[in-house]
Amino acid sequence: MSSKKILIVYLSRTNNTKTIAQIIHKNIGGTLVALELQTPYPENYQATVNQVSNENATGFLPPLKTKIDSIEKYDVVFVGFPTWGMQLPPPVKSFLRQYDLSGKKVIPFNTNGGYGIGSSFETVKELCQNSEILDGFTIKGGSERDGILLALTGDKQANAETEVKKWLRKIKILQ
Repeated sequence: MSSKKILIVYLSRTNNTKTIAQIIHKNIGGTLVALELQTPYPENYQATVNQVSNENATGFLPPLKTKIDSIEKYDVVFVGFPTWGMQLPPPVKSFLRQYDLSGKKVIPFNTNGGYGIGSSFETVKELCQNSEILDGFTIKGGSERDGILLALTGDKQANAETEVKKWLRKIKILQ
């Protein structure tokens, strides 16, 4: 895998997805990029939930501040995100529509508050039809709704690291 060019792109509101992205990066290297919006979501959780719900209902894709130079130089693209409303977050849809990932290995990873991935991995497949989609990874992080912002710390982070390594070996990215 070392000869492959790896991009790890992630969206993280509470730093749980960022933690998983950093664990992946620590184990396989590559370029680590946080997805940022031109107009960030509100700090208030409920306001963000309402905005995202409206974006999902209308199909609005928020413009990204993040720009990836020379996307064509990457062979493998990890795409990390939390589950929002049981769907792929609109900023991740923006990223997948904005960049042509044809011919690349696309690998989704997810953190969630306990409800799972919803339709998010399926949406990644739909938006990357000309890519090879590898089995994704999901782990329970915090639940912002319940005031548990960062759950992937201490023992949970060590456990997450073990689980990520196991997954990277299973999909043959890590020896």
